[in-house]
Amino acid sequence: MTRPDDGITLGRATRGDATSSPDRASARSRLLRFLLAVGVAAVAVWVDQGTKALALARLSEADRVPILGDWLGLQLAFNPGTVMSLGADATWLLTVLAAAASIALLIAATRARTAGWAIAIGLLWGGAVGNLLDRLLAPPGFGRGHVTDFLAYGNLFIGNLADVILGVGVGLGLLLYLRKANT
Repeated sequence: MTRPDDGITLGRATRGDATSSPDRASARSRLLRFLLAVGVAAVAVWVDQGTKALALARLSEADRVPILGDWLGLQLAFNPGTVMSLGADATWLLTVLAAAASIALLIAATRARTAGWAIAIGLLWGGAVGNLLDRLLAPPGFGRGHVTDFLAYGNLFIGNLADVILGVGVGLGLLLYLRKANT
């Protein structure tokens, strides 16, 4: 039903309303893709924070538990920087960058055009938020917290599942980009 004075449609769209139905379907699809990204991100944060809690409860900084010989093991570490402790003297800056990336990924999640991109964005978002939570809440203090790491890759570096999740998100995003570029 339309009121003659303002042109606003009230109630459900009719079959004769050609623009309303596709717009509604498009809005529904965007919402579903956004919710998919949110769900993937939430699961990623839950898995990351859960495994970090287990690592804090069961592992030590002194001992390494081998999983695949010397190639992969479990050992607790606290990282003020990024991979291989890069930026260890600028933890506050890394916190600001992680917060900005999390906000940018939230915005990107609202604009995901396919389910694949929603999943990739959700993985990136979840990994970023997982490590951001450590930077915000872990010792030595707010915004300067050290990230809990526990996956020891030989003698190269020690990381966590947020790092793995970020890597999978980047890989999926790259595959989606290359697939689109080749079509």
